[in-house]
Amino acid sequence: MSKSLNENICEASTFERVYNKYADDIHNFLYYKYGAQFNPRDKAQEAFIKLWDNCKKVTFAKAKSFLFTVANNMMLNEIKHQKVVLNHTKTKPKHYTNETPEFVLEEQEYLNAYNKVLSGLKEEQRVAFLMSKVEGKKHSEIAELLGVTQKVVEYRIYSAFNILKKELEGFKIK
Repeated sequence: MSKSLNENICEASTFERVYNKYADDIHNFLYYKYGAQFNPRDKAQEAFIKLWDNCKKVTFAKAKSFLFTVANNMMLNEIKHQKVVLNHTKTKPKHYTNETPEFVLEEQEYLNAYNKVLSGLKEEQRVAFLMSKVEGKKHSEIAELLGVTQKVVEYRIYSAFNILKKELEGFKIK
């Protein structure tokens, strides 16, 4: 009997015996204590992986205690992690800026005027201008996508730029 208590768990047959004996008990223990939301089956499996990793340190007599302790600790760690995640989702990002209300209002008015002028451009001009300045495409890429020559694309962008510059006060672009 004392030999079986000190058996090496690293042997496959002994480990399999321990697994068959305690797997369902550990799952049921975790399920009844914590519920299904924290995946008790997975935690039970992870406990057996830890047992296998530490098989030289754990005797057959201590295997049950080791498994239940490890599985319970894993579940507690998961609950702590979920609390951190929950607290993180509760914190709201800041919705304020350091700009003055006047600046924010001017910015919004300028954006509205910009969008109004953009919508007044011919479709060809607007498409070429936005592909160049917003998407950062090269003139040759735009020409290929639109099926026109590069000179046509350059003209459309140039004419759109001139209209925007004329209609919007202080309009500059890089």
